[in-house]
Amino acid sequence: MSLLDKFFLERGSAQLVVIDVQEKLCRAMDPEVLAKLTKNISILLDAAAELGIPTIATEQYVKGLGETLPELKEKLPAPALEKMTFSCCGGDGFMEQLAASGRRQVILVGMETHVCVLQTALELLAEGYVVHLVSDAVMSRRKENWITAVTALAGAGAVITSTESVLFQLLRVAGTEAFKKLSKLVR
Repeated sequence: MSLLDKFFLERGSAQLVVIDVQEKLCRAMDPEVLAKLTKNISILLDAAAELGIPTIATEQYVKGLGETLPELKEKLPAPALEKMTFSCCGGDGFMEQLAASGRRQVILVGMETHVCVLQTALELLAEGYVVHLVSDAVMSRRKENWITAVTALAGAGAVITSTESVLFQLLRVAGTEAFKKLSKLVR
């Protein structure tokens, strides 16, 4: 793999991980930023479904934080994995499910960027996965925590990207049926 290979998402190598976008946790978030996050994750879930990209979702301490937001939950291909560890990698079945796909590129979205997303990304990087952090589809309660985490993950080797970049990298070509369907989501 060349130095630049990690920056190119491949449809057959990528998988999407949606981290802890839960009802009670969302109540503590900036509503405007949350609306953008929810829209962007929804776009990526639609793209994953259309393009055959495996998706894993997690929920942190469901009893305290509630379940995944209904508008995202309805788009998940399987129930979210419940966890108590901040890193998804320590949750029951997560690493096994990730490995079962055989895909080594992980597109990370969710919350909070400086806690669960950060710890998950660092562990995945340590395990040799290529991590694409979708900066406009992750959030923290405080912007300075989001900035710190994104900066740290860039330094650790994660690819910092955006929803539209991910979408068009996975599509690769205009004019296809998938392009016609999915490009409408970002207009």
